[in-house]
Amino acid sequence: MHKEKQQQAFARLLDIMDTLRAQCPWDKKQTFDTLRCNTIEEAFELTDAIQRHDMSGIKEELGDVLLHIVFYSLMAEEQKAFDITDVCNAICDKLIYRHPHIYGDVHADTPEDVKQNWEKLKLKEKGGKKRVLSGVPDALPALIKAQRIQEKAHSVGFDWDNKEEVWQKVNEEIGEFTEEIKKGNKDNIEAEFGDIIFSLVNLARHYDINPENALERTNKKFISRFNYVEEKTLQQGKNLKDMTLDEMDQLWNEAKKNKIQ
Repeated sequence: MHKEKQQQAFARLLDIMDTLRAQCPWDKKQTFDTLRCNTIEEAFELTDAIQRHDMSGIKEELGDVLLHIVFYSLMAEEQKAFDITDVCNAICDKLIYRHPHIYGDVHADTPEDVKQNWEKLKLKEKGGKKRVLSGVPDALPALIKAQRIQEKAHSVGFDWDNKEEVWQKVNEEIGEFTEEIKKGNKDNIEAEFGDIIFSLVNLARHYDINPENALERTNKKFISRFNYVEEKTLQQGKNLKDMTLDEMDQLWNEAKKNKIQ
């Protein structure tokens, strides 16, 4: 009965999308290109709801993302390229192929084993012509892209043996950065700073830390504490521009003491 309700709900969405595409002036006008930016926005709204652990928000944003998947599939069907059935079957086939430890005779006892098998199978696809890093989208935000690049390099054994070696690399990059600061070449300074960030992302991976999540936690913490400083300043009838750095720092430490996160 549960599966039947799921199928009915999905069929209802398909029917509604057919109607909107045929009758709604806005929906009739959309193309892959016009919808693309909206899709990016919906994905970010979903991740924001996930970070807030807002289950109601997650449900709503998942619906918006699902709508876009159906929308793209319908437009492709109009062009006789593929339809939602092809999309579903393609991902089903991919999941079965990339989980031989479930649907075949391959053994994978840990999540790391599964990831290793997954990357190896991806390399075998398309006649073995796919390159290790070819699956990293160019449009990914730089921090996430760095993480994916390093994960893929790790999958073929291109990685440090232990955390101590990664720490050495971080310190090496910091040293090179400080040397370029002394020389004053802005382009080299930027390049070396990028190397520091890249090495820190690598360090995070070796400690099983998601760097994107870690940085976002710090972003939110800073916003909360800065808002506290600003609110306390306004309560004193002042503006932040009227405050000295010492005065603002005192309020900042007060926010830390109050464990504002």
